[in-house]
Amino acid sequence: MRSKLIVFGLCAVLSCSLAMGADKKKAGDAEKGKEVFQQCGVCHNSDSTEKKMGPGLKGLFQNEKMNNGKKPTEANVREKVDEGGNGMPSYKEMLSDEEKNDLIAYLKTL
Repeated sequence: MRSKLIVFGLCAVLSCSLAMGADKKKAGDAEKGKEVFQQCGVCHNSDSTEKKMGPGLKGLFQNEKMNNGKKPTEANVREKVDEGGNGMPSYKEMLSDEEKNDLIAYLKTL
């Protein structure tokens, strides 16, 4: 019985360690994201909510919802970047996961 508790405890510690590492891995670099955004800036304003070809993204994460009606969470913004739609191309294959993390970190600063 004691060995089962020790194994369970070790598994719990390992799971927590892996989960904390995964969170760190997801965090992006806003400065690098600003560079990634340059290709987005052709269609989107970063310094206003005024529409260019696509919506202005200033305050995106403070908004109640995005143009597609979804709440602006990291997952929903990543989905929009990945899938595109409504005139926006898909960036699923064009940007690495790290670049998307950086882009999202930057968008949070707007």
